[in-house]
Amino acid sequence: MRFGDLIAETLRSLTSNKVRSGLTILGIVVGIASVIAMVAIGAGSQASIESSIQAAGSNVLTVSPSAAGQTGPGARSFSASVKSLTRDDAEALESVSLVSGVAPSNQGQAQLVAGQLNANAQVLGVTASYAQVKGLSVASGSFITDRDDARYAQVVVLGATLAEDLFGEGADPVGERLRSGNMLLTVVGVLAEKGTSGFTNVDTAALIPLSTAARYVTGSEYLSAITLTVSDEEQIDAAETAIQGLLLQRHGIADADYADFQIQNMADILETVSSVAGTFTTLLAGIAGISLLVGGIGIMNMMLTTVTERTREIGLRKAIGADASAISAQFLAESVTLTLIGGVLGIFAGWGIGALAATLLGATALITPDSVLLAVGVCVFIGIVFGYYPARRAAGLSPIDALRYQ
Repeated sequence: MRFGDLIAETLRSLTSNKVRSGLTILGIVVGIASVIAMVAIGAGSQASIESSIQAAGSNVLTVSPSAAGQTGPGARSFSASVKSLTRDDAEALESVSLVSGVAPSNQGQAQLVAGQLNANAQVLGVTASYAQVKGLSVASGSFITDRDDARYAQVVVLGATLAEDLFGEGADPVGERLRSGNMLLTVVGVLAEKGTSGFTNVDTAALIPLSTAARYVTGSEYLSAITLTVSDEEQIDAAETAIQGLLLQRHGIADADYADFQIQNMADILETVSSVAGTFTTLLAGIAGISLLVGGIGIMNMMLTTVTERTREIGLRKAIGADASAISAQFLAESVTLTLIGGVLGIFAGWGIGALAATLLGATALITPDSVLLAVGVCVFIGIVFGYYPARRAAGLSPIDALRYQ
């Protein structure tokens, strides 16, 4: 049978029973759309998380307090109650040759009131070096200075989102005052929008001098974290080792397993998060792939029904000279055509569903060429696998028996 005749016959057969063909295609559309949507949401979420971590810088190290002997992955939960890092530690780390910037910080929560508006916000006590180490820029006004820190100045730099919440969209609050507990803070600057950087969202935070935070917010001279930048990204492991050694010496700890601090390497965190997110995306795709199996079974069921209905036709074709390969090719072509049509429609449906779900969830949907090619390949595979048995059954029918079939 010529290729053109094969295509024409396939289309004629599929359109002769539009409802059945449509329902069979729908099964494939649902399966492909599910896989595409799940993979798109998973890939988009992974990209968003990676972007957030990368925004903190791959040459950044963060030292935070940790319960002695609890420096593993679960140690972060201890940092709020453990007091082990001081400003003297931060100043000492400036002597490490590979370290290019040191930014000690302390954090707490406070209610900020500006006129009739108020907001509960994260308050970060920082020094002048915090902006350079964290890669922050000021949209208006200025950042906290060393002089502010030295005189316990009651000044504040607002994140972009927090500034809008307290003073309204488009307002420039520089020079305005707001109250927080016993403090009357003067706004000296507003940060440019940054987004989540590592584990901190500075857009919704209020930054005040570190000394002011210790006196009025946290009531403690101990630090929540020390953020450091390394001059040579290739030497980040060596810098981490040097930092660990210096702090162990300062804290009088001989065994690193009993350190009262932990050092987080953004590169390691990024690798771990990417691996977990990739596994999660694969799991989502696997769950959605079950619907593809259901769609494939639907195709096999339809093709077996078609073979039964067209038994006399098959006998007539074989009686006038059609060989088994021509009969087999015809039914395989019908099966593959059904899955390809369903696959193409499923790709568009998956893109739409993924975009809608991502919008509702506040996430991002990312459809990659690889996922589209995979979907098309799976469609062809399903068409061949689930169409093979009905095609072989049709090809194996005896012409005499087929013509006698009622």
